[in-house]
Amino acid sequence: MLKKVLPAAIAVSLLAGAMATTVQAGEISANVSLVSDYRFRGISQSNEDIAIQGGFDYAFDNGIYVGTWGSSVDFDSTDGFNGSLELDYYAGWAMEVGENSAIDVGYMYYDYPGDDGAEGDYQEVYGSFSFHDFTIGLNYSDDYYGETDTFFYYYANYSFSLGENWGLDVHVGYNDLEEDGGFLGTSEGSYTDYSVGLTWSVVGVDLGAAYVGTTLDEEDVFGTDWGEDTVVFSISKSM
Repeated sequence: MLKKVLPAAIAVSLLAGAMATTVQAGEISANVSLVSDYRFRGISQSNEDIAIQGGFDYAFDNGIYVGTWGSSVDFDSTDGFNGSLELDYYAGWAMEVGENSAIDVGYMYYDYPGDDGAEGDYQEVYGSFSFHDFTIGLNYSDDYYGETDTFFYYYANYSFSLGENWGLDVHVGYNDLEEDGGFLGTSEGSYTDYSVGLTWSVVGVDLGAAYVGTTLDEEDVFGTDWGEDTVVFSISKSM
């Protein structure tokens, strides 16, 4: 039901890869955002409505980091899931490898407090490698959303600088589920998600607009259009 990440990506929840640490060592950072639709790996987590999100991170001098992130969610009581909040807890280690590359490995736990229906809580381990502005990564879960068996998420991100305060982010991810029909009622065992987003930083605030979609059809996600192509708008602030 999440995602998650990169400060803008975790705020907008579009790229949904591994957590990327941009906080300075020995400092606490925070972020808060408002998005027109909370999309995680291409699928709406807010019933295609507005979501409020925010989180805290702390990075140590040795590259270890910890943090938490939360978002409002709305699954319209789908499949017995009636929670309204998602809380994610994560810890990892990031290190520069050479002058222009870095690695990042970690663990994340997705928690849905207040849900007395479906067992949605689950955990993932993740790893990524970045070279200049290009990142590839892999996430793995042994019990995705508490409903399926093993799950792998392969993704690639690329960020373009469009001049001062402007950026363009491109993402593609492949969701590989071991069992068909396990994730949010999808009738497809695996699918691809993608996004192209434009960001603009002005007076300390980040504004974003992204085209987000999946290869899922309407009937693949509980008969809804949660996985269909859409444009997501966001406003976020990092502190």
